[in-house]
Amino acid sequence: MANLFSNITIKGVELKNRITVSPMCEYSSQDGFANDWHLVHLGSMATGGAGLIITEATAVSPEGRITYADLGLWKDEHIDKLKQITGFIEQQGCVTGIQLAHAGRKASHEVPWKGGKQFTADHDNGWETVAPSALAFTDGEQPPIALDKAGIEKVKADFRATTLRAVEAGFKVAEIHAAHGYLLHQFYSPLSNQRTDEYGGSFENRIRLLLEVTDVVKEAWPADYPLFVRISATDWTEGGWNIEDSVKLAAILKEKGVDLIDCSSGGNVPHAKIPSNPGYQVPFAAQIKKETGILTSAVGLITTAEQANQIVETGQADLILMAREMLRDPHFALRAAHELGQDIQWPPQYERAQWQ
Repeated sequence: MANLFSNITIKGVELKNRITVSPMCEYSSQDGFANDWHLVHLGSMATGGAGLIITEATAVSPEGRITYADLGLWKDEHIDKLKQITGFIEQQGCVTGIQLAHAGRKASHEVPWKGGKQFTADHDNGWETVAPSALAFTDGEQPPIALDKAGIEKVKADFRATTLRAVEAGFKVAEIHAAHGYLLHQFYSPLSNQRTDEYGGSFENRIRLLLEVTDVVKEAWPADYPLFVRISATDWTEGGWNIEDSVKLAAILKEKGVDLIDCSSGGNVPHAKIPSNPGYQVPFAAQIKKETGILTSAVGLITTAEQANQIVETGQADLILMAREMLRDPHFALRAAHELGQDIQWPPQYERAQWQ
C-alpha cells in the first residue's frame, strides 16, 4: 500500500490516511459563528476521502480575529454549529481538528476580497490590536498595544477556555497556531519582539508564551487526543527566526507532550523573500523530524498524488497538509487513490462515479 494511504494512529486517534486538509480562512462568519458555508466547505472534503480536516484559524477571542468575519470559539454559543459540522465529518470516517488562533498585530482587517486593509480601532469593524511590542506589521498600520502581564494572562486563559469548548464541539485534534506572523510567532521571532522582560530577549524568553499556551491547552485537552503546533520554520529574513531555532523549539515541544509539528514558514514581516517552488517547505519538516524524532507535517505547493506520496514514502513528513489543491478538488483523496492504484472507500452515493 502506498504510504500516503496507510493509516496512522496518534495518541488515541486513528487517521485512515495521511491526507489532511490544511486550515484555510474562509472569512464567512458573523460574530465568530460557523454556518452552512462551513458545513458544506469542510463536509465536501470529508466526502472526498481526506483522513483529517483542520478547521480554519479559529479565534480564541474577538480581538484575536484577523478580520471581523473570522470563525471563533470564544463563547459557548459558538459550539452548536461546530458540533453539527464535526458530527457530519465524523460520519464520513474523517477526523476533525481545530486550529486555535490569535492574530496579534495582524488583526482588525477587512476581508481579502474587499482589499484586506487594516481598520483602526474607531472603525465599526475595527479594534485595538495587541502584540509583544508596539511595532506595526507594515508602514501605515496602527501600532499594536504591547501586552502587559495581565494581557498575557488573558491570552492564556482564552486559549484554555476555547480548548474546553473545542472538546465539547467534538474536535479530536487541536492545533496551536504559532505561525504566519500571528501572536505566538510575533513573540518568538526577534523581528517582532523587542521586550526586555521575561518574554523577550533570549530564545528561551521569546518562546515562553508559546510554551505556556501549550501547557494550558494540554491541561484542557483530553490526554488521548493529539496536539499539534503549527510554526513558521523560518522568517526568510536575515536576523529573524530560522530553521535551527525551529529544531530547538520542536525538541522542547516534544518534551512537553506535543505530538506533531506542522511546518510552514514566513508571514511575520512584509519584505521577506519566500520561494515559490513546489514543496518548498518540505525540507523543514524533514529536518525537524530527523533531528528531533517528532512527527511532522508538510505543507506548501503540494499538488499531485505522486508528489504527496513521495514525501511520505521517503520519510520526510508523516502527514501531508493541502490547501489550494483541496479548493480546486475537494475529492483529491479519491483521485489520488485512483492515480496511485489504491483502494479507498467511496461514499455509496458516489460509487457510480468511480474510475473504471
